Amino acid sequence: MIEQAWAELAAAFGARFSRAEAVRRNHASSVTWLPAEPPDAVLEAGTTEEVQQVVRICARHRVPLIAFGTGTSVEGQVNAPEGGLCLSLRGMNRIIALNVEDLDATVEAGVTREQLNAALRDQGLFFPVDPGADASLGGMAATRASGTNAVRYGTMRDAVLAVRAVMADGEVVAAGTRARKAANGYDLVRLLVGSEGTLGIITELTLRLHGIPESILSGTCAFASVRGACDAVIEAIQSGLPLARVELLDARQIAACNAYSKLSLPEQPHLFLELHGSPAGTAEQAARLDVILHGHGGATPAWAANSDERNRLWRARHESYWAAVASRPGSRGVSTDVCVPISRMAECVEETRVDMDAHGIPGTIQGHVGDGNFHAIPLVDPGSPAEVAGMADFLDRLAARAHAAGGTCSGEHGIGQGRRKYMANEHGLAGLAMMRAIKTALDPLGILNPGKMLP
Repeated sequence: MIEQAWAELAAAFGARFSRAEAVRRNHASSVTWLPAEPPDAVLEAGTTEEVQQVVRICARHRVPLIAFGTGTSVEGQVNAPEGGLCLSLRGMNRIIALNVEDLDATVEAGVTREQLNAALRDQGLFFPVDPGADASLGGMAATRASGTNAVRYGTMRDAVLAVRAVMADGEVVAAGTRARKAANGYDLVRLLVGSEGTLGIITELTLRLHGIPESILSGTCAFASVRGACDAVIEAIQSGLPLARVELLDARQIAACNAYSKLSLPEQPHLFLELHGSPAGTAEQAARLDVILHGHGGATPAWAANSDERNRLWRARHESYWAAVASRPGSRGVSTDVCVPISRMAECVEETRVDMDAHGIPGTIQGHVGDGNFHAIPLVDPGSPAEVAGMADFLDRLAARAHAAGGTCSGEHGIGQGRRKYMANEHGLAGLAMMRAIKTALDPLGILNPGKMLP
């Protein structure tokens, strides 16, 4: 049956359908510790109607179908454990509408966040969700992505107003509207956002936009301890300071960033900070924040004087994973992701560092401390079975620690293949049964991204 599917797809799409090994390997997970599992074939779609056509052919022949954006997901979401077809949406990269007055934009799924922001700049607007990589917006919606701006602007869950998605039977569902709120039945937008391509394939989405702040103030602040940095953030948030970004980097991560991004920061735990508002507003916020930071052992913040310095600072933050990997040549970095209530953040980060040190696991810790989300990056020799096994045990302990603190095994990376085993502990058997019922109802043949999300 699968050969018949290939024949139909090749006849319909010509050179956009490929079974070449190099093409297939380029469409399997690469930014992850999980082994790459390439699909049997790759096809690039150009329109929602073409996605419908592909889905119907795959459904008719029961061919597994994996949607692909830019391939930057880190939990094996684009792997093909059962083979099948990888459907690339990167060619669906049109910005359909910019509604400046309403602060929203409608885009195809293959548009990237940097592409959208480049189009918005002259309008005085921006899209704030920044996972670091220049990911596709459809992929960001599918994985419910987040980033450094989430403490003020929210995640993809908050940013997506509406989606068009091709379901497993080839029908198109238009969920949501451009209205800013609704009380109109089941929330199908939130069902599809975060479903990682297991319920439907998002082809278009409408996104909330925001005005570019008149004044942006970025800076760094060194601390004697991780706990002091976390406690300072908690007080700042509880006092009502509208922090736009606040990132924690531990001393080892700072050392790695100094070497990789040519910074010269003291090798101590740091907060990277950003404030948005009017010039008078950011100056007032900075003065209030300075008092709070000092009260928890922080040094005097070093504020960036211009946009070049500010961009250099955040570029270093976004390069921090690669900086960590470069600090141990030959290693593979495992980008973990848990999220806990901010009151438990310092405790969890400290326990995670003790755990890494006690088990001889080299690596760094960083986090979106304003919303309790942090990443440990163990640096593992992939050729050492002992290190690989030790890393896997560490991941289990990290997830258990987050659950014990009232948190989650994933704040922004998603589930994919890597975290499926934690789902029962997080949602309970009744919750998993509900998810399976939804999956079965919407994808009865199980062709959409099989082997992901549900254990």
